[in-house]
Amino acid sequence: MIIAQISDFREAARRRLPRFLFEYMDGGSYAETTLRKNVDELSDIALRQRVLRDVSQIDVSTELFGQKLALPVALAPIGLAGLNARRGECQAVRAAERAGVPFILSTVSACSLDEVTKAAAKPFWFQLYMIRDRAFMKDLLAQAMAAQCSALVFTVDMAVPGSRYRDYHTGLSGAGDLKGSIWRLLQALARPDWAWDVGLMGRPHVLGNVVPVMQGKSSIGDFFAWMRDNFDPSITWRDLDFIRSEWKGPLIIKGILDPEDALEAAKLGADGIIVSNHGGRQLDGVLSTAKALPPIADAVGDQLTVLADGGVRSGLDVVRMLALGAKGVLLGRAWAYALAAQGEAGVAKMLALIEAEMRVAMALTGVTKISDINRTILAANPA
Repeated sequence: MIIAQISDFREAARRRLPRFLFEYMDGGSYAETTLRKNVDELSDIALRQRVLRDVSQIDVSTELFGQKLALPVALAPIGLAGLNARRGECQAVRAAERAGVPFILSTVSACSLDEVTKAAAKPFWFQLYMIRDRAFMKDLLAQAMAAQCSALVFTVDMAVPGSRYRDYHTGLSGAGDLKGSIWRLLQALARPDWAWDVGLMGRPHVLGNVVPVMQGKSSIGDFFAWMRDNFDPSITWRDLDFIRSEWKGPLIIKGILDPEDALEAAKLGADGIIVSNHGGRQLDGVLSTAKALPPIADAVGDQLTVLADGGVRSGLDVVRMLALGAKGVLLGRAWAYALAAQGEAGVAKMLALIEAEMRVAMALTGVTKISDINRTILAANPA
């Protein structure tokens, strides 16, 4: 099929992936209201079209946390994304490097820190959850430092996993292990291309970073059971002192939706935050990122660097997020769809599409540099 936009990658991914993997990546929690609002309310942000301005020289580069980037975007951490293609995170990190943007490896990636480090030519970012086993967390942080990861993204909105009904329907969670395994196997066999390329040739199918603590258990069902048992609902802001003391590089707190929490992150000594509702996968009914971002950006000012994710499906959406107050934008489902559809080449093409769409949006709003993108290019103040 012809790929012209992110939605084309989504359809190609739907056709190629086993249903349980596609629905896991594509779905949200409960009725998926926030999932839809992330997309709809961002696309509703109206821009001011300006004319007769010299936009012949457009610069889409920027700098985040001392790192020069070719685009103001990063590939967000996505659990299990490495199963979308053969050794998927290794393919994605190479595409991100060539495009000059950061790749953020999830704690629950298919490929381990060590494997991705060997595939990468430059340092990447690492994402971490707070789990009960602090010794294991300390070891992961040490591995990330040994890999020279250039930033740590610490996710704080997963005290408990959200209720994702699609995963129950596909046998990914909530079903007995044997029954769920059989159901997933049948779905995999219905996608022979994936079954051969990833299912057979892409082994081992384990979550590389958590293998040491899963006591020999390695199935997807085992992982979801481990996740329910080991994510820590008792975490408070005081617990993050442990992270700040162990990690000496840039620390970015992911999962902020309230200005008061953003200010707490600044007090902690974080270098940045990511305004995020976990792609609509945690608490349904919360604000979309487009609605939450402006008051948070206003509250923190220059105290820390504000990034954002959620509902971004084009380079035009990236420009909208920047105009709403973000300094950088994380791409989540966009790269996961592209990886599933066409592997490393798909992720590279997705980033090229994002850049091309950004250039058009900037030219037609009359701005030539990323630093010029702010609320003055909006048709109305969204705050």
